[in-house]
Amino acid sequence: MIIDLHCHILPNMDDGPQTMEQSLQLARNAVDNGITHILCTPHHLNGKYINTKSKVIENVQQFQRVLNEENIPLTLYEGQEVHLNEAIIEQINNQQLLFIDLQDQYFLLEFPSNDIPAFAKILIQQVIALGKTPIIVHPERNGKIIKNPALLVDFIEMGCLAQLTAPSIIGHFGKKIQKTANSLLKHHLIHLLASDAHNIEHRPFMMKQAYAYIEKQFGHDYVTYLQKNARDIINGDAVEVYEPIPYKKKFLLF
Repeated sequence: MIIDLHCHILPNMDDGPQTMEQSLQLARNAVDNGITHILCTPHHLNGKYINTKSKVIENVQQFQRVLNEENIPLTLYEGQEVHLNEAIIEQINNQQLLFIDLQDQYFLLEFPSNDIPAFAKILIQQVIALGKTPIIVHPERNGKIIKNPALLVDFIEMGCLAQLTAPSIIGHFGKKIQKTANSLLKHHLIHLLASDAHNIEHRPFMMKQAYAYIEKQFGHDYVTYLQKNARDIINGDAVEVYEPIPYKKKFLLF
C-alpha cells in the first residue's frame, strides 16, 4: 500500500490533467505504481489558481464517483497545495483553508520556486501559534535551498514538516535537485515522500522507484518512517520527527 500525499490528478483545476480522460489515465497509472490512496492537492493562492475548499471537496467527490464506476481501486482525499501567501492566516481563521487531516492540523505549503520571502518565518510562526503544522513541499526544488540546504533547518526546528518529491530523488529533475534531495534526507530534514504528479509523460509518480532508492541509500527504516508518517497524517495522528542533523559550517578562505 502506497499513500501519495501530493498529486494534481483532478481534471481541469490547475496545471494537471485538463480532461476527465486524462485524469482517469493518471489514476490507472497510479494503481499500476502500487498507489492505493491519493491526496488531491490542486494549487491555491499562487497568483494563477484559487481552488477554494468547497470547490476542491466537490471535485474530489465527483471524481471518486467516476473512479468507482470505472472500477479503479483508488481512494481520494481532498487537500490544497497552498502557496506562501499573507492571506493564509485569514483563510485559517475563516475556515477557508483545506487541511489534509481530520483534526485540521496539517496543510501543504509551497514556497516560490527560487526564493524564500523575508516574511516567511514570521508568517509560519503565526500559523504554528494557531496549532497548525505546515508541510513544506518539494524544498529540494527551491532555488535558495539548492544553494544552501541548511536553510530548511530553521523551519523544521520551528515545527514545520518537509515533503520530498519522488522524481527528485531519482534524478528526474536533474543532478542539482537530486543532490539536494540526498542532502536533506541525509540530515533528517525530510518527513514525507509524495509524487507531485501532474501527468504521465513529464511529471509522473515514481513512488516505487523513489522508495527503492531511499532504501538502498538510507536503509529500510527510513522508508518505514516515511510511509508511517503518511498514514499517521491521513489519520490525524502525531507524526514522528527525526532530530535534524546539523550541517557543518563551511569557512571561506580569502
